[in-house]
Formats: sequence, C-alpha cells, structure tokens
Amino acid sequence: MNKILLAVFACLIAGSALAADKPMTEDQKTLYFLGQAVSSKIKQFEFSPDETKYIIQGFSEALSGEKSKADETYGMKLNAYLAKKQEAVVAKQKDAAKPFLDKMAKEKGAEKLQSGVIYIPVKQGTGPMPKASDMVKVHYHGTFPDGKVFDSSVDRGTPAEFPLGGVIPCWTEGVQKIKVGGKARLVCPSDTAYGDQGAGGAIPGGATLVFEVELLEIMKDKTADMPAAQPVKAKKTEAKPAKKAEKK
Repeated sequence: MNKILLAVFACLIAGSALAADKPMTEDQKTLYFLGQAVSSKIKQFEFSPDETKYIIQGFSEALSGEKSKADETYGMKLNAYLAKKQEAVVAKQKDAAKPFLDKMAKEKGAEKLQSGVIYIPVKQGTGPMPKASDMVKVHYHGTFPDGKVFDSSVDRGTPAEFPLGGVIPCWTEGVQKIKVGGKARLVCPSDTAYGDQGAGGAIPGGATLVFEVELLEIMKDKTADMPAAQPVKAKKTEAKPAKKAEKK
C-alpha cells in the first residue's frame, strides 16, 4: 500500500493539470516539501503521461468515495509492474551510456581498470597513494554523462572524509591510484557505482557516473594501531580422583 501511495504522489506532482498555487504558509511549504521528497524517490520509474492519467484517476476517485474499479489483488500486481518499469529504465540507462564509455576510454591518458572503471589523470600528486583500509579526505564533483551535477563537495565547500573500503567499488579501486595532491576523473559504469537499484531518487538504476576526485590527505589507518590478537592460554588444571560414594 505504501508503494501505491508513493506512486500516486509522484504522478500527482508530475501532473501539470493539478498545479496548485505557490505555497505561502509554513504548513503549505511543509506539504509541498513532502511532495517533492516523495517525487524524488519515485521519478526513476519514468511514468508516461498515459500511466500518470490512470494513477491520478484512481487517487481522485478514492478521495471522492467512488467505488474502486480495481480490487485489492492489484495491490500485489503493483510490485511486479514497478519492477518491470525499473528494468526498462535500467536497460535504457546502460544502452545510453555505452557510447559515452567508449569515448571516455579513448581520452588522453585514460586507463581502463579491471572492473571497467575508466581512470583519467587530471593532475599528478606528489604524496603517497592510499590503501583500501585507509581513511581519506577528498574533494569531489559528481556528474552524470550529460554534465548534470548530482553531488559535489566542491560546491558545498567542505571536503569529505570516509573509509576508502566503505564506498562504491569505483572509488575504492580508483582513488587508490591517486597520489596525495593529485586529481583524477573516475568514470564509473553502473556495476561499479550504485548498480541497478540506484541511490534514492538522485541516481537512477543503471546510471553511469563521473567523479572528479582530488585526494587531499590520507587519514590514519585505524586498523594499524589495533593490537594483534593474542592466543588465549588455557589454564592447566590437575585431574583429581573422583570421590568414592559413601556407603550408607
């Protein structure tokens, strides 16, 4: 049922015919934000105008108390329908990315790594390179192949710190090739980024991502100072003879 409501909200927001007045009060702005938040998580399904029409109809008739034209069994069919839509979106994203990936692999200095990540040096650093177990401090600028920005520490003005082994595979593999002070462009096929599921509403399933990453610092490897595990010594105990049962 929650998924049905989410889909309805998304389509309501997408429907220009239902455009409301500009929110003015705090409550109106809060409700407007709710609509925006829900829409951002659902727009990945790319509902067509025809699909949107029927979802809005169902929502409107339910609000007015009209008898439903579809019984509750269609609630179970919804998951399969959305899964089918998601598969189509993923296939579309991957097909669209192929020419871009081929082009980036031919860029000057480009290196295609084992996972399929394309590593393109931008500026050579002079410091050491991190290990997967290291914490790193970086600045990054993330875009889709069309140049649209989806996330950027550069734009926020605040570097990011994270364990290199705890991020998407593209970063774990690619950032290890950057020396401190250096900068590189990482072109991440979807399998090395957020896969077929995507990330929230910001990154659709199957999306290829591009990151320009500057390695500012290698933080302390927290595992380095952990004491080595010591074997547990068993205490020696002398076997004692069993007591004879007393005769009653």
